[in-house]
Amino acid sequence: MAAMLDYLIINASLVDGREAMNIAIRDSKIVEVTDQAIATSELPDDCLYDAKGQLVTAPFIDSHFHMDATLSLGKPRLNQSGTLLEGIQIWNELKPNLTFDAIKQRALKICHWAIGQGTLAIRSHVDICDDALLAVQVLLEVKKEMAPWLDLQLVAFPQDGYYRYKNSVDNLKRALDMGVDVIGGIPHFERTMADGSHSVRSLCELAAERGLMVDMHCDESDDPLSRHIESLAYETQRLGLQGRVTGSHLTSMHSMDNYYVSKLMALMAEAQLNVVANPLINITLQGRHDSYPKRRGMTRVKELNARGINVAYGHDCIMDPWYSLGSYDMLDVAHMGLHVAQMTGVAEMQSTYAAITHNAAKALNLSNYGIAKGCNADLVVLQAKDSINALRLRPPRLIVMRRGQVISTASPNISEVNLGNGVVSIDFNLS
Repeated sequence: MAAMLDYLIINASLVDGREAMNIAIRDSKIVEVTDQAIATSELPDDCLYDAKGQLVTAPFIDSHFHMDATLSLGKPRLNQSGTLLEGIQIWNELKPNLTFDAIKQRALKICHWAIGQGTLAIRSHVDICDDALLAVQVLLEVKKEMAPWLDLQLVAFPQDGYYRYKNSVDNLKRALDMGVDVIGGIPHFERTMADGSHSVRSLCELAAERGLMVDMHCDESDDPLSRHIESLAYETQRLGLQGRVTGSHLTSMHSMDNYYVSKLMALMAEAQLNVVANPLINITLQGRHDSYPKRRGMTRVKELNARGINVAYGHDCIMDPWYSLGSYDMLDVAHMGLHVAQMTGVAEMQSTYAAITHNAAKALNLSNYGIAKGCNADLVVLQAKDSINALRLRPPRLIVMRRGQVISTASPNISEVNLGNGVVSIDFNLS
């Protein structure tokens, strides 16, 4: 069998707890995952990798990002209040000065960061409240150029409101006609609650008409009366869009009455909604008007999981008007998420890891994803023994592979401690 293989990984640990596994790859696919020995005598040395018990995982997925704004921190100024609304204001100040080349340069750089961190699929919202649709043009080009190395899924996003901005309705349709994949919205930013509800209905009807998925910024607010997710669940049911609709952020659920949330989650589960929380950004932007106690803002991830609702995580922002930090490490996102949601039980931490892998793949409707026979040979080797250690350490991505080709490597993180009686090497893993 070895002579027929393109690549073989041996002695791998997997997320499901299996150890000493061998992963055989041919023609960009995983053709075998087994604990049985596979002959390696005729395989070239550079096509054989001994994982030595380290974790081999499906690649990370960012379910919610804004690639058009990324790496624009400080242009034209910094967000002094740290609020969502000032971030939107700064973005609108920057938009008239954007250029094709500047957006593309930043987008390509962040794609390179993503690959180096083992993130090979990104859903990015792209602002269509620009009549030239400049960012749409750029990101469609970036999507095509980066296709051999990562999957970029674009959402037509009316940042200034579907009805609040006069040309959003036409612009959004134009963006879809140009090739944007998903329909977005921002109902809580419309001028009235009624306009917000109207936008949810219209956008879902457009998705049903075009056979597209929906991913709507929904209730990104500390206001417990911002309840557009209820409308989104209803329209999903009414139009038969189950499984194709995502509600992103949902931070108002953090502040809602518990009885109402119990009713709301039942409606969401019935509609088979996906939920994307953005821990780094939700904990940063929300609760800014509180004194003490301060609300955390992130939606009720633990409770949504308990109701069987698919929850994924997104990075959302990196060095832009809303967030001044970030290195595109989805393990940073999950690490923050498990702390904010107080999900520190073993099963809870494992579900947190799923929020940046398999749950995210479900939300994006990706096919052939995972470490199993028949899946795409997309994978990451981490310097960690299991998913919980990966969340704890956020370790180097030793190998990143796309369709059977190694596209990124990193050196192991080893500290050498010398206390006068010899050097001790430490890798911080717990066996």
